Amino acid sequence: MKRFSIALLPGDGIGMEVVPAARQVLESACGARRVGLEFTSYDWGSEYYFRHGVMMPVDALERLRQHDAILMGAVGHPDIPDHITLNGLLLPIRRGFDLYANVRPAYLYAGVKCPLVGYGPGSIDMVVVRENTEGEYAQAGGFLYHHMPGEVAVQTSIFTRAGVERIIRYGFELARRRRGHVTSITKSNAQGFGLVLWDRVFREVAGEYPDVGTASLLVDAAAMDFVRRPGAFDVVVASNLFGDILSDLSAMVTGSIGLAPSANLDPGRKAPSLFEPVHGSAPDIAGKGVANPMGTVLAAAMMMEHLGEAEIAAAMEAAVRNVLASGEGLTRDLGGEATTAEVAGELARRAK
Repeated sequence: MKRFSIALLPGDGIGMEVVPAARQVLESACGARRVGLEFTSYDWGSEYYFRHGVMMPVDALERLRQHDAILMGAVGHPDIPDHITLNGLLLPIRRGFDLYANVRPAYLYAGVKCPLVGYGPGSIDMVVVRENTEGEYAQAGGFLYHHMPGEVAVQTSIFTRAGVERIIRYGFELARRRRGHVTSITKSNAQGFGLVLWDRVFREVAGEYPDVGTASLLVDAAAMDFVRRPGAFDVVVASNLFGDILSDLSAMVTGSIGLAPSANLDPGRKAPSLFEPVHGSAPDIAGKGVANPMGTVLAAAMMMEHLGEAEIAAAMEAAVRNVLASGEGLTRDLGGEATTAEVAGELARRAK
């Protein structure tokens, strides 16, 4: 029997609910196909911070490196500033393992109400490919005269040719496996160095892929078109900040951020990749048992595909697709009244 070692990072808030739900579906899908899973759960996150003053231990990356993949829930707590939680847990894993490709698909499923008029099942089908290790999230900068009346904050975005080229090339390779079109998103009219480099590299790489169609949009125009004509997009490649914002928008035009999965990939497979839902810790509903676990289940399906188990990934995605199409057993964000546990149980049954 083939076996995989999976690290679980439930994290904070509803992450503590959706990760066990996804595990239940994983175990059902894998058990039916004689694939074994060994789970190790780590209690790192905000509660760990309250006890130890850090979000994770100093040897966290060494411990995670022993696993084949990482499944994460969410990070964030109302009593801890977001820059501490994010820079204390998720971003160090992304950078430490060089998980430079953040892949966020958005698909309009049957049974899901689109907030836009005139869009039916499958008419929106895009993937936002977000640069994941540098750009606007590089944390280069600092404070001068900290907490004084004349305080100065300097925040510098970092764009390297190597970093820009590899994420753009990843987008083109993905487009070849999909519908053959890549849209690049920048703001080079206002940011005349880093994003001008991005535009130039995009044109150079595009020349190597004559079979792939291209477009280049400023981020404000892209935001309009994500609402005005989202069906026109296939693969969208963007910097760290723009990819983060636009992928939330793509999730909402396809019905709910609770359905949105995300993969943080090391395409070279030198380190374990990390898979997570796009949504946050949602402290307003945490502990109530009403969170939608489907985004995490779909992220877990992406994980199994990355591990070479396409049949298991397809079974999990089909389970989500069929539950949504049935219109029954949906959580509140989708107009239903089902609990997290009820949805997980139904998905596990259908994934066998």
